[in-house]
Amino acid sequence: MRPRHLIMMSLGSAIGAGLFVGSGAGIAAAGPAVLVSYAIAGLIVIAVMRMLGEMVAADPNPGAFSYYVGKALGPSAAFAVGWLWWITLCLVVAAEATAAAQIMAGVVPLFPQWGYALAFMVLFTWINLWGVRSFGEFEFWFSFIKVAFVFLFLALGVAFLLGWTPADSPGLTHITETSFMPNGMGGIAAGLLVVVFAFGGIEIVAVAAAETAEPQRSVRSATRTILWRILLFYMGSVSIMVLALPWDDPSLLESPFVAVLNRAGLPVLAAIIGMIIVAALLSSLNANVYGASRMFYSLAQRGMAPRGMGGVNERAVPSLGVWMSVAFGFVAVLLNYFWAEEVLGLLLNIVGSTLIVTWSSAIIAHLVLRTRAEKAGEQLPLTMWLFPYLSWATLVGLVGIIVLGFTVPDVRTQLLLTFGLFGALLVVGVITTRRDAQRA
Repeated sequence: MRPRHLIMMSLGSAIGAGLFVGSGAGIAAAGPAVLVSYAIAGLIVIAVMRMLGEMVAADPNPGAFSYYVGKALGPSAAFAVGWLWWITLCLVVAAEATAAAQIMAGVVPLFPQWGYALAFMVLFTWINLWGVRSFGEFEFWFSFIKVAFVFLFLALGVAFLLGWTPADSPGLTHITETSFMPNGMGGIAAGLLVVVFAFGGIEIVAVAAAETAEPQRSVRSATRTILWRILLFYMGSVSIMVLALPWDDPSLLESPFVAVLNRAGLPVLAAIIGMIIVAALLSSLNANVYGASRMFYSLAQRGMAPRGMGGVNERAVPSLGVWMSVAFGFVAVLLNYFWAEEVLGLLLNIVGSTLIVTWSSAIIAHLVLRTRAEKAGEQLPLTMWLFPYLSWATLVGLVGIIVLGFTVPDVRTQLLLTFGLFGALLVVGVITTRRDAQRA
């Protein structure tokens, strides 16, 4: 891939259903104070990506955080992290194909939901088998569409607030005439649990960097964009939402972008938001097929999956890794045929909170590897700010989110399922790696 592919991917990786749909749930939980929730989650994301960027710049590898966890904590931990992330991405691919098909079947009912899901799976399997350049180019334009729409939304939102659109502007009344924290600190905490999961997916940039022409320069540029992306895209969009409508308006919970555009007197633009959300979902589907296939390839290369499945085709694509990563997506097509309405909810519940494990393991690996590098006197091409204090503070922040999550029944269930699966994979990893060591 070219550097522009990775940079645009870093811009678009977190702009998905979490922003287009999930931001409304955050506002409903915290009111205008959801901006505080986004600020806290954003700081954690920025720090995690900087730590990942440091490790990637020093040693690019398609196994990314699994590979770095292996270097820091041993092969059994690498096994558990890598397989947990791969399993989750396979489920996410199926969920995204289902969600995109569900919207398309409602907006353009030319085919049934399962037909759209099948078409999406075939298309993006082919794109990923064709080569990394083709993947990068498709992802570049998908991300461009998402970024361009958010810029347009921000411009129209500002125009509405200034009274330059057909509808009357509310000015600042929706924040001056109500409490900034209508649900108190508990609302901010509840909002944090909603918004932190909206940033899932940014870690794919660390996987993709290994196949970029200039990984060190590309990673440096990509991590630098994260700060203003979060400030502009997330904080900017949510600020427009809480200014344009009362925080407890039910239309925000259903579809916040549509609600704002309708309120601004721009129903034509609101009508096309469904297609933008489809583009966002398909972009994530494309990226997750790529990320899962590279993780599977890396696991096979390190002897943590069948080594015979770690080869590449004539286009340097791990084709078996691609097929293994899309297999459940095609199973989901069949599930869509029989149980169209229930599939999406089931898949989303299974996915759980894997990003908490991924980010936590990446931070721990960074702490270990950076300490080793400093003791050895190594010069790193990219370094984490305020090491080790900010790294430890980020880890403490994630632990705080985990503790907070256990106070909410639905989140507690997801956390327990994720930790249970991780524990089982860790046991398998210990057994597998010990057996391989004895054979060697």
